Order: sequence, then structure tokens, then C-alpha cells
Amino acid sequence: MPQPQRVSMAQVAALAGVSTQTVSRVANDSPRVDPATRERVERAMGELGYRPNRAARALRTGRTQTLGLVAQTLSTVGNARMLQAVAEAAASRGYALTIFTLGADGDIAAVFDRLHDQGVDGAIVLNEATALARHASSGGLRLVVIDSPPDDRFSVVSTDHAVGARAATERLLHAGHRVVHHLSGPDDSFAAAQRERGWRAAIAAAGVEAPPIVRGDWSAASGYAQTRQMLRTGAVTALFAANDQMALGALRAITDAGLRVPQDVAVIGFDDVVDAAQFRPPLTTVRQDFDALGERAVQQLIALIEGAPVQDLRLAPELIARESG
Repeated sequence: MPQPQRVSMAQVAALAGVSTQTVSRVANDSPRVDPATRERVERAMGELGYRPNRAARALRTGRTQTLGLVAQTLSTVGNARMLQAVAEAAASRGYALTIFTLGADGDIAAVFDRLHDQGVDGAIVLNEATALARHASSGGLRLVVIDSPPDDRFSVVSTDHAVGARAATERLLHAGHRVVHHLSGPDDSFAAAQRERGWRAAIAAAGVEAPPIVRGDWSAASGYAQTRQMLRTGAVTALFAANDQMALGALRAITDAGLRVPQDVAVIGFDDVVDAAQFRPPLTTVRQDFDALGERAVQQLIALIEGAPVQDLRLAPELIARESG
């Protein structure tokens, strides 16, 4: 069966009434095309089913139109949400996405080598992998890191975790709780450290002594186990959990102890996962805008690839009041 012939730039140019050079500029996303002409060319491309030859374009421009994404794991809710957001933002700009997880050995230097071998134009590094990224040479790879202290080697896009955590803690204090306990994330997590910082700031401003924190691993199972232990060892009336999955485990532990939420123990989480409103009771939480994080990270990375100046970005979270606290 004969294969359909590939639509050429000349055919697109003829239909759009422009030169092949203009079609080439549109295909390569050049800014040197006025919006009306770009729209006409893109309409002709769509009508004819034109698909740019990615390999040929890479030879001409030195770019593969491919971005990398690096994560410690994709099993956490936050990282899965970030993957979705980054993939959609990249696709909307005509970029493919190649994904690497670090696994148990956490060898980010080897991952950077593989990204170079794949010929990606740049990469986005997520959350728990960021600590490793700060201690490994990227070999000149253009990087945007999600949640990291400032670093001259890469651009940073982050949520203001400390502000969100402080707002959550202050809500519980203003509700009349003398003190708020904190179920923190892993001690090597930048986001967990920033959320702990916001909690401590609110506690200090209230003039009370901070109780000892307990740490989970972001999972609901760790939230359950650690909350059971807290309830055994002391009176807890208010709990700020560093993410919604651990808050979910905390809700079950409180119920299993014969206590009510929020009447006996108020609970607030962080992230506002898709099912947070379906918890029992619906979870008060701090919303991270994962879609905006992914969108801005891709914007930053493409700007770096194109040699444009960029500044680190910090996005404000939002406290979502429901019934748990």
C-alpha cells in the first residue's frame, strides 16, 4: 500500500500566500512573524496536515524541541500533578518531554549524562531531586528547578511554602487552640523545611513554645502511624500536616482513637489534592497551583534555551477553608 506523501513547506506557503521562509519561521517559532501572518500560516498547516520535520529542524537550529524532567519518584501525588502540568505546558509549545526518575541510588549525575545523550534542550528538576541537583554538575545543561534555594547555576520556580504554612497554623491558633502540632515531611525536603519554617514563625508570634515535630514520608501510612504516636504521648487539639496524604492518615488515626475532627482535634493539610474535598470531614488545606508551577517552569526553561533573561519566581499559595480545621 503506498505511503501518503509528506506535506511540504512549499505547499503550505502556496496555500497561505507567503514565502517558504515565512513558513520556516513559523515552524521554528521565530518571533520575526507578525501575528496575522502566523495565524494564516498555522491555519494552512492545520488544513494540509503539515508536520514539521523535527530531525531536520534540529540540524538547522541545534535544538531538538525536547525537554527533560527529573524526579526522585513519580509515585507521590505532588510529583504526579507536576508531571501532568509540565507535560501539558511543553506540548502546548511544541516540545516533547523525556522523563527520568532517580530511583533508590539517586545518581543525578548519571541522569544528567543521559539527558545530554538524549540531546534535550534543557530540563526541569522536581522537588526531592533538587537537593541532589545542587551537588551535581549539570555539564552546562539549562535547568529550571522546582522548590530550591536560589542558585546561580539554574533558575528556580517555587511555591511560597512558608507563607502557606504560617497561614494554616495561624488559622488554628485563631480558632482558640493554645498550640498547634506539626507533622512534617522528610528532613531532606526543601518544601518540608519551608513549611516547618512557616509553622514555627506562627508559633513564635503567638508566644508559645513549639512542641516537638514528628516526621512522615509524605504517605498516608506515615501520617497514620505518626499521629497515633502523637495521640498516645500527649494532648493534641490541632495538627498541621505538611501534605494532604499525611493529613488523610491523621484523620483515620484520630477517628480510630475515638476522637472527632474538628471537635477534638482540628487538622489542616497542604497541597489541596484533587480528593481533598472528599475526605471525611472535607479537608482544610493550603492549595498549591500545580498547573501554574508547571506552566511557569516551562516558560522559564524555554526562555533560558532562547537566551532570554529570567528571574526566579515564587508563587503564592491559597488557604482553602473546609470542615476539618
